Amino acid sequence: MKTIQITIDESLLGKIDNNCGKRDRSSFFRKAALILLKQLHTKKLEEQHRAGYARKPVQKGEFDIWQDEQVWPE
Repeated sequence: MKTIQITIDESLLGKIDNNCGKRDRSSFFRKAALILLKQLHTKKLEEQHRAGYARKPVQKGEFDIWQDEQVWPE
């Protein structure tokens, strides 16, 4: 692990401390960073997906072959 220094608004730090305690600050920030990085990665993939469909939109009938596969058996 590497020790770093960050600047944070006192009211935000107070909210963090009220929810996890001063001793768990490092753990809180590690978890928060991992969550944010995962969200950013997901957003990037969604943007790539959107851009791909913008470049090559679905054509009418393109997925008709799969129609029968979409029906749930009873």
